[in-house]
Amino acid sequence: MTSYRPRDISSAVNDALVDMPVVVLTGMRQTGKSTFLQKEPGLKRRRYISLDDFAQLAAAGEDPDGFVATDEPITIDEAQKCPEILGAIKRSVDRDRIPRRFLLSGSANFSMLRGISESLAGRAVYFVLHPFTRRKMSGATRRRPFLKTFFDSPRVPRTPETVTPIKPDEILSGGMPSVCLGEVRNRALWFRGYEQTYLERDIRELSQIGDIIPFRNLLGLAALRTGQLLSPSQLGRDAKLNAATTSRYLSLLEISYVVLRLSPYLRNRASRLIKTPKLYLGDAGLACHLAGVGVSGAVLPEPFKGSIFETVVAQNLMGILGARWPEARLHFWNVQGRHEVDFVIEAGRSCIAIESISGTRWTDRDLAGLRAFLSATPHCQAAILAYNGTEAVSLGGKLWALPLGMVLS
Repeated sequence: MTSYRPRDISSAVNDALVDMPVVVLTGMRQTGKSTFLQKEPGLKRRRYISLDDFAQLAAAGEDPDGFVATDEPITIDEAQKCPEILGAIKRSVDRDRIPRRFLLSGSANFSMLRGISESLAGRAVYFVLHPFTRRKMSGATRRRPFLKTFFDSPRVPRTPETVTPIKPDEILSGGMPSVCLGEVRNRALWFRGYEQTYLERDIRELSQIGDIIPFRNLLGLAALRTGQLLSPSQLGRDAKLNAATTSRYLSLLEISYVVLRLSPYLRNRASRLIKTPKLYLGDAGLACHLAGVGVSGAVLPEPFKGSIFETVVAQNLMGILGARWPEARLHFWNVQGRHEVDFVIEAGRSCIAIESISGTRWTDRDLAGLRAFLSATPHCQAAILAYNGTEAVSLGGKLWALPLGMVLS
């Protein structure tokens, strides 16, 4: 086993505990939440309880108020497994609103679970632990994210010698700690086990699904559409599901963070703006497995290569913003049939646009969407063509070509 590596989100969680009585950490299964809760230096002194333990789960269900009645700070992992405990925490906090009291974790979006969001409304702050980012893998989590610095002062940075392009094997491994840290020899086998656990355990805990086959089919089809505009009706037709079932299954995928929706950026006057969200798998390695890509080697076929590469960038950006820049919002921009930009980071009244490409070189055609966005959005600070090379170049007029290794650092 590898030693514990600090996560980008560490300072945000510790700072929130100073002010809030309840802090909730959620995210995909196997992203390292339990390890973080038990080994993060600022959290190690808290009493740790996991409701994966049947005895603890039974005790919590039998007497939830007594279970949380303690003067010491308490961490409850997999807290969503006992909804009654959330009501007990609400009552306890309402009696005595002391910071640091409860740190809850679970592999589900608490704010989307019926009943739980109402129980903790106004009493909790939520964080998402995303899969490992490149910052995490390189041990750079103590440094300020490059994008935050560039947003404040866009200028040509000195290209560090350590900038490395994204390679196919990095994409196929994804950001699940066990896989990307090389703790498993056969990643295909690990992802197969992850899929089985997710389908046979997590989904059936979240919802009563009798026949898991249609859900599995939808999951695979969603993986093939990662990085694309979401059309629930088309997805449902391909999976041979009706509209209501498709909507319910997509909600379950979102609740468990296996898929994420990215909303469009609409703060400009361009006509024919796309208002449909984009769909991303929460982890690129899992997306490759579910799509049946790269099982026997580091080969990324077209046209899936572009979409999965964009998924890697989205995965990193979501991790960086959620942990180190929570006031920023991530969007995409698309003028139907004309122009598009992969990502728009909005903070306050300003924004920056990012177009990502997998190539080590670019052409003028790759800049068309960024130029259109700059023309339509006067308050845009900078437009970045993030390419898979090593040199940082100013292209004039707020336009830049920067290495992806730098942008995601």
